[in-house]
Amino acid sequence: MDGLLQPVGTGLKQQGFAFVEAEEMAAILRRAGLADWAHFADSWNDLGLDTYMADGGRYRRRRHAAFELSTAGIARKPHQPHYQSRDYNPLNGGLARWFEPIRDDVAGHPVMVAILQSCFELFDGLTPPEIRPAAWHVEAHQFRIEAQPGKEGRPTPEGLHRDGVDWVLVLLVARVNIASGMTTIHDMDRAPLGSFTLTQPLDSALVDDDRVYHGVTPVEPLDPAQPAYRDVLVVTFRH
Repeated sequence: MDGLLQPVGTGLKQQGFAFVEAEEMAAILRRAGLADWAHFADSWNDLGLDTYMADGGRYRRRRHAAFELSTAGIARKPHQPHYQSRDYNPLNGGLARWFEPIRDDVAGHPVMVAILQSCFELFDGLTPPEIRPAAWHVEAHQFRIEAQPGKEGRPTPEGLHRDGVDWVLVLLVARVNIASGMTTIHDMDRAPLGSFTLTQPLDSALVDDDRVYHGVTPVEPLDPAQPAYRDVLVVTFRH
C-alpha cells in the first residue's frame, strides 16, 4: 500500500470507515490512470429504471457488473444477478435481481479501472492473510437517485444497513439540485460513529462492512422546477 493510500487504510483500520475528499481521491486515482472523467460521468445519463423496489418507488436507476480481481488483474465476469439475503436487505433482499449491465465502454473505462485497481490495493492489503482470497468477487453498481417535488429520493431505502460483503466504496459522481443525502456510520450496536455528506465529484465513503452499518438520508430537490438527482458508483469486495 503506497503513501497515498496509507492514510485511508489507517482510518479504515482504526474506525471501520473513512471519508475521502475529492482532492485526495483524485490523487489516488491519477496514479492508477484516471482519465476522461467527463465521458465516464456522462454514462449515468444512460441507466435503466430499478423495477425491484419493494416500497413501490420509481426513483432509482442503475446498472450492474461483476468482476474478478486478483494480482493477475481485472477480469469481467459474465453478467449475473445481484443477490442479497433479507438479513442484509430486508426491503429488497431475498431474490435474484437482474439489472441492465454496465456498458462495456464504462466497465473498461480508465476511471473504472483506476477505481478497481486502487480498491484492490487498499482492501487486499487490509485483509488478514488467513481470509485473503486468491481472487475477490467484486460488484460495481451505477446508481442515480432522483428526487421530485413531494417525492423524496432514497439512496438507501432499506435504511441503516450492511451489504453482506467485506469492503464497500461509495464514490460520488454528480450531485445536482438536491438537499441532504448525508451519510451516517454506526457501530454494530447501531450507535453513531460519524456522519458526512458527499458533495463534490470523487468524494468517497469507504467502509469495513464487517464492523459498521451505513446509511444515507433521503434527498429532496432544491428547485422543484429543475431535475434533481444524486449519482454514485458503489463497489463491493467479497472474499
